[in-house]
Amino acid sequence: MQTYTKIIGSTAQPALAERLHQLEHQGRVDYVTLSGDDIQRRRLRVRTDGGQECGIALDRSEHLYDGAVLRLDPDMAVVVRTAQTEWLRLHPRHAAAALELGYFAGNMHWQVRFEGSMLFVALKGAVEDYLQRLQPLLSAGAIEVLPAARKHGHEHDHGHSHERGHAHG
Repeated sequence: MQTYTKIIGSTAQPALAERLHQLEHQGRVDYVTLSGDDIQRRRLRVRTDGGQECGIALDRSEHLYDGAVLRLDPDMAVVVRTAQTEWLRLHPRHAAAALELGYFAGNMHWQVRFEGSMLFVALKGAVEDYLQRLQPLLSAGAIEVLPAARKHGHEHDHGHSHERGHAHG
């Protein structure tokens, strides 16, 4: 079992991105897809998307992130990506509701992000469980639930698909 003890760099670094791009076209990039909880860890045992079992044992100064390159050889690369996260999208109807919602989400230790006046809660369980906990705020009309939003850790576009069998000109 291969154990990775350091992060080589990021897929966003131009020097690495080009090498990864070429390996990707050869089918030689394997991914370690991690949940939002696992991405916070420095030591874990995982299986790559290609089925290889490996370990990650990083120093305290290093942290995993979407796009972290764990291996980059002339013939193979291993890259970390985050699993798709579902988000509950909440809109407080007034400032007092926003404060109450923020306080409540903090007490629940929910992972959140903000976009304007919206509060997004990362779903780590059934949406019904979250809605049940939010019921007092919903019943009072203090907040409304808007259509679900998704955030995927591996979104990129560089002008073409990655289907095998295509040629570069």
